[in-house]
Amino acid sequence: MATEPRRSNLGMLLLALLTEAPMHPYRMQQMIKERGQDQIVNVAQRNSVYQALDRLVRDGLARPGGTTREAGRPERTIYEITDAGAATMRRWLAEALTVPAREFPEFPAALAFLALINPEHVRDLLAQRVEALTAKVAAIHEAAPAGLPRLFLIEDEYRAALLTAEITWLRGVVQDLTDGTLTWNLQLIQDTLEEFG
Repeated sequence: MATEPRRSNLGMLLLALLTEAPMHPYRMQQMIKERGQDQIVNVAQRNSVYQALDRLVRDGLARPGGTTREAGRPERTIYEITDAGAATMRRWLAEALTVPAREFPEFPAALAFLALINPEHVRDLLAQRVEALTAKVAAIHEAAPAGLPRLFLIEDEYRAALLTAEITWLRGVVQDLTDGTLTWNLQLIQDTLEEFG
């Protein structure tokens, strides 16, 4: 029995692009950046699209569909989605929409170790994060083309909502650190570890 191909955000995005039209990997990478989808999948490494596409081909979800050559450019392989790829992409999309994934973002891991830094410094660092996130939300809103239907901006709307919620929470934590509602010292940490350890 064949094993289920491993779902990835980039793989799902590449399959979605191939449902629009057959294309070469360089065009896929361009479209991801043009659409701002490089904010939701990691394509910082130039070869990440090529590697993900190779895996999709190995799994039978995409296949080479010919070559093209533009003036002054090397020959490029055009890829297309297979029937299995279309079915898998729809299944991955349904799973991603319904089942929360186990994700391991960096920020909660850092929060787990706040006690290693003094409260005043943590307050300043979190205030800096508020500024950075506020700028990100503004950039999301500025990047949205006027008149584009909401359907094509829904992932940006979601990202902005998450960032806005984080900003609200962070401001509360910064205020608690400012007024002393949230604080710690080495003795408090040792007492708490003894009580709950």
